[in-house]
This record gives sequence, C-alpha cells and structure tokens, in this order.
Amino acid sequence: MSENNNTCTEQGRSIPNHWQIKKLGEVAEINPKIPNKENISDEFEVQFLPMKLVEEINGKIHLTETRKYGEVKKGYTPFINDDVIFAKVTPCMENGKIAVVNNLKNEIGAGSSEFHVIRASNRILSKYIFYFIIQDKFRNEAANEMTGAVGLRRVPKQFIENYFIPIPPLPEQQLIVSRIEELLSDLENGKQQLLTAQLQLKVYRQSLLKWAFEGKLTNKNLKEGELPKGWKWVKLNDVSSKITDGEHITPRRTSEGYLLLSARNIQNGYLSLDDVDHIPIDEYERIIKRCNPEHGDILISCSGSIGRVCRVPLNLKFTMVRSVALVKLNWVKYSSKFYEYLFQSPLLQRQIEKSKKATAQANLFLGPIKNLDIIICPLEEQQLIVSELESKLTVCDKIEETISKSLLQAESLRQSILKKAFSGELVKNHVNPKIK
Repeated sequence: MSENNNTCTEQGRSIPNHWQIKKLGEVAEINPKIPNKENISDEFEVQFLPMKLVEEINGKIHLTETRKYGEVKKGYTPFINDDVIFAKVTPCMENGKIAVVNNLKNEIGAGSSEFHVIRASNRILSKYIFYFIIQDKFRNEAANEMTGAVGLRRVPKQFIENYFIPIPPLPEQQLIVSRIEELLSDLENGKQQLLTAQLQLKVYRQSLLKWAFEGKLTNKNLKEGELPKGWKWVKLNDVSSKITDGEHITPRRTSEGYLLLSARNIQNGYLSLDDVDHIPIDEYERIIKRCNPEHGDILISCSGSIGRVCRVPLNLKFTMVRSVALVKLNWVKYSSKFYEYLFQSPLLQRQIEKSKKATAQANLFLGPIKNLDIIICPLEEQQLIVSELESKLTVCDKIEETISKSLLQAESLRQSILKKAFSGELVKNHVNPKIK
C-alpha cells in the first residue's frame, strides 16, 4: 500500500482505506479490438457514431446512423456496448465529448478515428470510469499531455493507460454512480430552469426594443400598426450627415500607436478592445480623412457577425477598416443612444439581415445601410424612450447577472460532486462488508 499511498499523495487524493488506486490500464483495456471480428460479415449492419453526434459533458449520444461493417472496419474506431468513448483531439476533448455507448445496433459500433475507447474489466464499472474522466481535473491534465501540431493536438493512449484511478469495491462503485446520477439530475433540472429564464429574458429584451420603436412603450393606447403623432419612417441616408466605412487598403500595423478597429471589436452596446490592432500616426492621418469617428457616432459591424452596434465613446481616438461602418447624424437634434437602441432592435436587425450579401464571408455594404428605414420622432420623445428602456434593461441586466452567477455555481457544484465521489465523501455512510 505504500506505493498506492504515494500515488494518492502525488495526485492530491485522500481515499478510504479499503479502496485501491490502480492505473486505468490495469483495470480497463484501451483501444481494444472487436471480439471475434474475423467472423463478422462485411454486410453486417453496425452503428456509426461521428464526433458531431456526441454531446459535451452530459454523456449523451445520438444513434441515428448505421453502416455496413465493411465500410467502417478500416479507418474508424470500433467499440461495443458498455465501452467508454473519449474524444482525444482538441477542442473536442477539452469540451468533454465523452460517453458510455449502449443500445448499439447488433451490439457493435464504429466512429470517428479521433476517439480513444476504454473497455472496463470485471473490476470496474464503465459509468464509474465515465464520471471519473469527465472531471475537469482529468481533462485539464489530459490537455497538458497532448502531442502534435497546433490545432490537431491529441491525448496519447499512454496518458490514459498510466493515469491512476481510485477503485472501491464494485457494490460501492454502483452506489457512487447512483448517487452521482441522482445529484447531477437535480442539478441539471435546476440548470435547465436557469437557461429557460435566460432565454425568456433575451426574448423580453427584444420585445422591449420592438415595443419602444413601434411607439408602444411610451404610448399605451396606440392602435396596432399606427405610429404616434410626430413619428415617421425615413431612409437613413435622408437624415444622416455622413455614412461611410473604414479603410479599404490594408494599413501598416505596429505594436502600439493609434487604435485600428475591425468588426470583431464592435459588440452590442460597447467596444471590445481586448484584441485590437494599432497603426502609426502617418497611417492614422491618412485614414482619418475617410472616416473621423466622433463621440456619439454609430458603429456597425459589417463582416462576419453582421449587425452588432455601438456608439463611439467619449475621448477615444481610433480609426477603422472596411468591416466597420460609421453613421453620423446631427447629435444635437437626434439622441445617439436612441439610435443605438434602434439599430439593435428587431425592426432594424431584420432589415440588416435581409441586406447582407452571402459570400464566403457575409458582408454588409454601404448602399443597403444608406437605404435602411429608420424612425424619427421629436427629441423629447427620443429621450423619454431611452429613459424607459434603460430603466427596464437595467433590471434585465441585474437578473442576467444573477442567472450567470448561478450557472457558474452549478458547474462548480458539478465538479464538487465528482470530486467528493472519487474521494469517498459522497457515500460516507457506506460500510465496506469486509471491514468490521
């Protein structure tokens, strides 16, 4: 037991005295062959499981495809009922594409060549292995041991074979698995309720924006299809002083200098400067003649994720590339916050979606932007709408923050449950029949 105790210390585990610690390769076969495969006809129908049909973290698989054995006996990973499949390639491994396979057609399956297969011996349960290797701890250590080129890094078979796993007696393994599933089922139910609330909140936000620019948020008795008095639809180009995009010729980048924004920096309601380019002063002075962003101007992402909108913040000097459009209005006459919200509303987003050009990468060009239909109304009403929206959206933000924290806590609790399970704390009251 001294070797086991040392191993226990090395991996930071404290386990009950009647448990053992073994290498996974000692209690399970890694990447085994199909039993009696030489007797299987090429015409034999078997289950086929590509990587896309394995869900992340929850162990669910979708057995919707079958193939002839002759089509999959080479170049694919074979498995049988009760095997554990483990995605070995990045990012599938980090994302937790791991499952116990069961209910296979004719009890045989084959899948992606990027699976490792773990076949339990009679000393360990497949589900016990699954819950052990789905832990963040195991997958983080597996990620550190990956080999290969960037983007195609894989977990070597030897890592799994040599990884130490605590082994309680089989009855206790079953008890642990049952307790894990009971707790995780309750946790998952709570998580689904949070995700439902999060989705409902998103729908409510969009409804607020829709009502605001239909006039219903500030005009309670408005009839369906009518606009309030003093409101009208106009083309964006008719009320803008300037609509342009950023530099079309790729400017010279530097490690520091003036900020050069692209579509990735435009997020709904704010600029993200976590990943931003810089240009020298001579390039800045050349480009600024085309687009001179000023406080309050509206920025629109025009490439990739199209239609994200934010305002130019105060006291930030920058310029842009082609993937960002800029809209200037008379910000004495119009509220830039009002138009930031308007551009984020379903009324404008639907127009933007219809206007984008689907090429290798979707793009939104200046012509369709200039032709967008927008609402204009008296400045006092614009300001009232902004005030009403911000009051309600602030409440939404607080609820969203609470939900997000609860979801993080749920994931932490999941890992806590698994950690306790494999240190013997989850079923502390279980009595080993061999110990008096």
